[in-house]
Amino acid sequence: MDPTRAARQTESMGTDYDIHLDVKYDHGTLIDVAAEAAAHEPWFNQTLTQVDDAVVRLGVIEGDFHWHKHDDQDEFFLVLEGQLLIDIEGGETVTLDPHQGFTVSRGVVHRTRAPVRTAILMVERAGVVPTGD
Repeated sequence: MDPTRAARQTESMGTDYDIHLDVKYDHGTLIDVAAEAAAHEPWFNQTLTQVDDAVVRLGVIEGDFHWHKHDDQDEFFLVLEGQLLIDIEGGETVTLDPHQGFTVSRGVVHRTRAPVRTAILMVERAGVVPTGD
């Protein structure tokens, strides 16, 4: 697999994930996040930049992502537009509206859902596999 671009398909959902692991913007570059989000359709995921040992990713989603976990990494979600629901296995569903954020702790099984087209920023450790371990 090309390490800078990973397009994955989940058989159970029949959904193509367009995942770009390459860092699109170097330090010192202005990032127009709204323009990036407007230019893409669900299911799109792009690493925008790297900050020390973490990456900032843009996701454009609609519908349900699969249940997954990250064994060794926490994952932060910030909604830019739309609405994001985060289902926690055996627990609650967290609903995020624009400008709200939530951190899922490492090892927690979760899935994200978006009832409408939703743009999110995710912050996680560089090298994490976006589709889970």
